[in-house]
Amino acid sequence: MSAMDFEAARVKMVDNQIRTTDVTSHEILRAFLQVPREEFLPASRRPLAYLDDDIPLGDGRFVMEPSPLAKLLQLAGVDKDDVVLDVGCNTGYSSAILSHLAGSVVALEEDSALAAAATDNLARLDYVTCAVVENTLVEGCRAEAPYDVIVFQGAVETLPETFFDQMKAGGRMVVVLGVGNAAGAMLYVKDEEGVVSERFAFNCSVKPLPSFRRKAEFVF
Repeated sequence: MSAMDFEAARVKMVDNQIRTTDVTSHEILRAFLQVPREEFLPASRRPLAYLDDDIPLGDGRFVMEPSPLAKLLQLAGVDKDDVVLDVGCNTGYSSAILSHLAGSVVALEEDSALAAAATDNLARLDYVTCAVVENTLVEGCRAEAPYDVIVFQGAVETLPETFFDQMKAGGRMVVVLGVGNAAGAMLYVKDEEGVVSERFAFNCSVKPLPSFRRKAEFVF
C-alpha cells in the first residue's frame, strides 16, 4: 500500500470504527487521524494496519483494536498537562496516540524486543514526549510516579496494588478487568485524601496482557 492508501484507510478507520462507537472527543479523533498505525507494525503486518481488529505481535501480545482503545482513552479523560503511564506499550502505537493528548508519556514494556521497537518507532517519528521504560509490567514504574493517568494495553485478571500507589491525587486509572465477554472497562479515581473510588464504565472484550493472568489454583 502507498502512503496515500494508508492515509485513506486511516480516515476510514476513524469514521467507520471509532466515531460509530460513541467516541466524541475531537482530540482523540484527531490523534487517531495523525498517528500512522502502519509504522508501528512489522513490515509483514502493515497491510493489516487499519482492520477493525487486534494485530498480533507474537508471544500473546497484540496492538489493541482501534475502537476499544479510543473508548478507553476517552474514559480516562487525558489532559494536555497529564503525565501518563502506558502499561504494555508493545511497539509504541498507543503511546504515540497518548502523546497527542498528554504532557508526557511513560511507555512501559517488559519484552526487550518490543521495548526496542517502541524506542525506535517513537524516536523515528519524533514523539519526543514519550519515554520507553523496560521493566516488569506488574511492578509499574515507581521511578516516574505518581501519574495523572494510568492505562493498560490489554485486559487484566488481577490488578496489583502498586498501581493504586502510583496514582496521583486526582489521578485516574482505566483498565479492562476480566476475561473475554465477561470483561469490563473500569475507571478508578483517587481523591485528594488518597481514597480510590471505582465504577464500571462499559463492557469491553480485548486481548489479555499475559503478565496479569491469575495464577492457577489447585483444587484438592
